[in-house]
Amino acid sequence: MTVRLLIPLLLLLCSPLMAFDHQRWDALLADNVQWQRNGVTTVVNYRGFQTDRKALNRYLEALSSVSADDFGKWSGDEQLAFLINAYNAFTIDLILRQDSLPDSIRDIGSFFSGPWDQRFFALLGKERTLDEVEHEMIRGNPALMDPRIHFAVNCASVGCPALRPEAYRGETLEQQLADSTRRFLSDRQRNHFNENPARLEVSKIFDWYEEDFVDAAGSLHHYLLQYADTLEIPASHRKALDAEQLKIQFLDYDWSLNQ
Repeated sequence: MTVRLLIPLLLLLCSPLMAFDHQRWDALLADNVQWQRNGVTTVVNYRGFQTDRKALNRYLEALSSVSADDFGKWSGDEQLAFLINAYNAFTIDLILRQDSLPDSIRDIGSFFSGPWDQRFFALLGKERTLDEVEHEMIRGNPALMDPRIHFAVNCASVGCPALRPEAYRGETLEQQLADSTRRFLSDRQRNHFNENPARLEVSKIFDWYEEDFVDAAGSLHHYLLQYADTLEIPASHRKALDAEQLKIQFLDYDWSLNQ
């Protein structure tokens, strides 16, 4: 083999592994998810996903075919994008596995084994549950954990942050997470300031996962202070929020299917 041919071959062998191709998921989302209410939430066409079941199955099979060794060669952003997409895609799959569309994802399973405990798919060489993807593979990995994932993983419910009508990708992950956070906190049905008495009413997500926001900013008050403009908190109350004196109240969560 000549040197001219050998050098490109060596460069190919030494180059990083190509990132996972989410193009099929991107197309499915574009066809079956639509922004609503000025872009703060989305609705999902589950019957459309059912019509596109073969394409969805091919994407799910591609996700399941990735080995732990290959996954380990990707950048952190590529890994996190892969896991968020996997969580969201397999959640859609779980809904479609039911005999009929449930009124709520919480109708799936039993008292002893809810929807997030169902071991119905493989990822990185092991049978997995949705809880394992979210709480062990993402939240349990300090190298990947970012509190903004709570505005990206979607539990198929009205109360959830929007399922984006596009796939998450490593090269655009930062912008996508920032945008998903902004959109969710801009939703006045789920996050808003009340003047009398002065209090900040926010999604139950901030209660369930408070430790993640505390880890990121020292306190939930300080985490939300970063988004004071987005939350439209009056300037006269921001000092109270900074001093952790502004009351935070958690709103009821709507578990209705986001169809």
